[in-house]
Amino acid sequence: MSKWGTIATWRMAHEGVVKASKLLAENGTAGDAVETLINEVEAFPFYKSVGYGGLPNEEGVVEMDAAFMDGDTLAQGAVGGIQNVKHAVSVARALSHQHYNSFRVGEGATKFAMKNGFEMTNMLTDRAKARWQKRLKELQATDKPYDGHDTVGAITLATSGSMAAGTSTSGLFMKKAGRVGDSPLSGSGYYVDSTIGGAAATGLGEDIMKGVLSYEIVRRMGEGETPQDACDHAVYPFIEKLKKRYGKAGEFSLVAMNNQGEWGTATNVEFTFSVATSDELARILMANPGPDHTTVIEPVTQAWLDAYEKRIHAPIE
Repeated sequence: MSKWGTIATWRMAHEGVVKASKLLAENGTAGDAVETLINEVEAFPFYKSVGYGGLPNEEGVVEMDAAFMDGDTLAQGAVGGIQNVKHAVSVARALSHQHYNSFRVGEGATKFAMKNGFEMTNMLTDRAKARWQKRLKELQATDKPYDGHDTVGAITLATSGSMAAGTSTSGLFMKKAGRVGDSPLSGSGYYVDSTIGGAAATGLGEDIMKGVLSYEIVRRMGEGETPQDACDHAVYPFIEKLKKRYGKAGEFSLVAMNNQGEWGTATNVEFTFSVATSDELARILMANPGPDHTTVIEPVTQAWLDAYEKRIHAPIE
C-alpha cells in the first residue's frame, strides 16, 4: 500500500487530522485533505486563534491570514488581513490557481472572496468580543497587550505521492490593524515540495519570519536529513542566534513530514500536535525542548486533555 500521512500544529487540529486521514486513506488528494483539516479548525468557535471565534485586533476586528501550497507544482496562494470569510484557507487555495495576484491582502482579499462565492459571515463571536472587551480593561493596568498567536499549520501526503501545506490564523490577539505574521509568508509559515516534504510553523510570526524556518527544514530534508533532525538542526540553533543577535526570541514550534510519511517537530515551548499516517492512527502528542538541541516527544495525558477542554469552554468572567 502506498504511504499517506498528515501532521498539524496544536491539539485544536486533531479532529481535522482525523477527517484528513480518512480522506487520505481512501486515496483523496493532498490538497483536499489539508483544506478539509484546516476548515474543521476554522469553523470551531472555541478555538480562539483561528477562524470563527478567533480573537480580534485592538480595534475589535477579526483579521485572518492563511496560505495554501501545492507540493507538486509549487503553486501558492495566500491572504492577509482578510475579513468576514468563514474559511480563509479555502480562499488561499483558490488564489493558488492564479499565476498573478495569488497573494491578496485586506479589502482586496475580502472582495475576491465575496466575488467568488465564498461563505461570508461576521467572524467576531460574542465570546471573542467579550474576551476583547475584558482585555481592553486589563490594558489599563499593563503595557503588555499581546496574548495568543496559535496558528493551525498542516502538511499532507497523499497515496499518489503528492503533498500539500496550509495555514490559517486570526493572528496575534490585540494586534495593530493590518499586522500580518509569518503564517501566509512562503518559506516562513509553510513550505512543501512533493519530491522532498513539507513544514509548517506556529508561534510569534515576527520572530519566525526572521529565520525562514519552514523552507530551511525542507531544504535540510532535501539533503537527506530525517524530518526530526531537520527540525532540530534548523530551529534550535536559530533560536540561539536570534537571542544573541536580536536580544530575544519569541515562541517557535514547527512540524514537518517527508514524502515517505516520516515526521518531526521542534519547539521552545510546551507544544501539542496531531499526526496520522498509514502506519499509525491519529493521535495527539506533546513536544518539549530537550537537552542539546533535541526534542522530547510524549503522548499527551488524559489529565492534560481534560484540563484543555475545561479551559477552552470556560466562561469569560
